[in-house]
Amino acid sequence: MIEILSQFGQAFLYWDGQRFSGLAVTAWLLAASISIGFVMAVPLAVARVSKKRWLSTPVRLYTYVFRGTPLYVQLLLIYTGVYSLEVVRSHELLDAFFRSGFHCAILAFALNTGAYTTEIFAGAIKATSYGEIEAARAYGMGWFTMYRRIVVPSALRRALPLYSNEVILMLHATTVAFTATVPDILKVARDANSATYMSFQAFGIAALIYLAVSFALVAAFRRAEKHWLAYLAVGRH
Repeated sequence: MIEILSQFGQAFLYWDGQRFSGLAVTAWLLAASISIGFVMAVPLAVARVSKKRWLSTPVRLYTYVFRGTPLYVQLLLIYTGVYSLEVVRSHELLDAFFRSGFHCAILAFALNTGAYTTEIFAGAIKATSYGEIEAARAYGMGWFTMYRRIVVPSALRRALPLYSNEVILMLHATTVAFTATVPDILKVARDANSATYMSFQAFGIAALIYLAVSFALVAAFRRAEKHWLAYLAVGRH
């Protein structure tokens, strides 16, 4: 047990004195992917609910493809499939980007969570009460101002509970990053298992770490929900 804790301790501090720890890598993968996915999802959700087919159809196709295929397959396709293309290897910037497993993992995770988040936000936008829209129009707001100041902020608040579930699921989904040789928590657990042959302890410790991070995220979102959705609790009384 001491040996396996030593393996994890070294991984949590530094890996070969240069790379970050498995926990830090997992946290960075999660933060980067959900941040990119969130930034993508807001305008895509607005386009998704548009009545203009030329605007909504491409977004619908994107979300359908990425929600309808496994994340593991998406990561393999981006990490090994895209790099096998001659046009990618012949371009200096593309070659440098897709050669990195870390870059490919973030891209795959961001595209995947962006698809799910787009549908979550689109559903919340569709659920916007007609009274809010009428009030915005009564104030003389244009389409862009109405969405920026009324529709999108209101939808994001209502989508918070569902979005918190997506973030937790994204944390669990980062476990496939080892496929792209990214040294995340699971990669550290696999290496510790290979070095000690203590499978239960290695993966048990990894499970406890994921559990602790999940509890921290749940607590953070609970506080956010109490703050941003307080007006709903008042309405129940």
